[in-house]
Amino acid sequence: MTSATQQQTDLLGSLTRMGSAGRAEGEDIQNLPKTFFPVEEHLRAFDPDVVLVIGPRGAGKTALFRAICEKTLLPVLSKRFSGLRLPPSDRTDLIIAYPADARFPDGLGLKKFACNVTGDAFLELWFAYMVRLLRDSLPDASGLDGLFNAVGSDAGAVLKAFRKAGNAPLAALDALDQRLLNQDRRIFIVYDELDTLGLSDWETVQSAVRGLATFWANYTRRWRRLRAKIFLRTDLYQRIGTSAGADFSKLAANRVEISWSDRNLYAMLTKRMANTSPELLAYCRESKIEFDSDPELGQIPKIDNPEQARPLIDRMIGQYMGANATKGRTFLWLLDHIRDGRGQAIPRPLVRLIESASEVQRNAGTRPRWPILIEPSRLRRALETVSDEHVKSSFDEWGWLESLGSTLSGDPSTKEVPWDRKQAERVLEKSWDKLKGQKSELSLPADSARDFVSYLVEVGIFRERHDGRLDVPDLFLFGLGLKRKGGVARR
Repeated sequence: MTSATQQQTDLLGSLTRMGSAGRAEGEDIQNLPKTFFPVEEHLRAFDPDVVLVIGPRGAGKTALFRAICEKTLLPVLSKRFSGLRLPPSDRTDLIIAYPADARFPDGLGLKKFACNVTGDAFLELWFAYMVRLLRDSLPDASGLDGLFNAVGSDAGAVLKAFRKAGNAPLAALDALDQRLLNQDRRIFIVYDELDTLGLSDWETVQSAVRGLATFWANYTRRWRRLRAKIFLRTDLYQRIGTSAGADFSKLAANRVEISWSDRNLYAMLTKRMANTSPELLAYCRESKIEFDSDPELGQIPKIDNPEQARPLIDRMIGQYMGANATKGRTFLWLLDHIRDGRGQAIPRPLVRLIESASEVQRNAGTRPRWPILIEPSRLRRALETVSDEHVKSSFDEWGWLESLGSTLSGDPSTKEVPWDRKQAERVLEKSWDKLKGQKSELSLPADSARDFVSYLVEVGIFRERHDGRLDVPDLFLFGLGLKRKGGVARR
């Protein structure tokens, strides 16, 4: 094996290991500072006046959550982004309220609870669990023994004890807030992965999240040093926003949206590459990329606009996806083919696309001419893998997605995109019960096939074309078992 070929093989091996399959949940906590790419607007989530942090699935909400709450990077990031209004880390406590362990009901228990309550029950439930969560911090816990002694997994028992406690829970939190103010300290109560509430049952999720949002909309103005950080999926935010009241609108006005520009996506990818191995760092530098070195965050690329990343992409894959520009420019192709139906691209699929293509190329019997590492054909094949993974990873949040794929791919009129909108609605209407599962255990995020199609467009699973027909972006296409008319057959 020639030195160039060996070098390519070693670099490809490093690329396949750069991101724990692209999932923040799987990242090694010790290595997280090196893989985490800080975006200034995202970090504004920890401004004391910001409560809502909004973003689509896979946008990086969990990575931000872990970087701040688990790896405690707030001091490092405050120093790097001095213009942000971030609280002093040594006087700020971050407490994770959700996801929770046995202190909170399991999915089945919460789903059963949701079926038997009305009104403000979820608002009261979140209030009750917050008091229990802060038990060791309360300056006065008198009158709360019944609430503390209730079994945490029994939502009904906790709510009953909370109501029996009368004004004691509010008095306890008022006293804590005053003590924090006197000591010039803050407590952030953090909520993430709220779409998993109640086994991801849509009705339970909406009721629980609406109750949480209403609770904090009511009490954010009352408490000055007790604050929430609610990480919320975009479609949930849009659905509850119209019914949570005027106070919620005030919270929403100062929300942070987790979205990714092309510049930040390429900077994120470059940072991951550069911090994976010294050899990849050298490869990036040979592509005219400059870096800042940070003792905690590692090598941070100086990429102020996406064009500065083009030399690295062209060097790694080639300028074109074929012999010339008619097959597409690689630099544009990479992001365009991982965008959802709203035109948004996010980090996870981009990282996985490079990882998977590197694995395919590494296992191939040939190598491209140095310094290219990945042939375009390997990238196209990897896109199918990324789509499969992206759809399967969505099952926990969208339990009906698997049935959606089998329904569409199993009907001759919808197995190839694009479709007429009414055509898709007819197929879904015909299979409505199948979409909810064998025992109709899932509640769909819509009451009719027509509204369901609108929802699928809203969350980017479908895309509405200029002529009114519906398409499915590549990010979901292969994973749903669908094909594009005139496309190349899957291998």
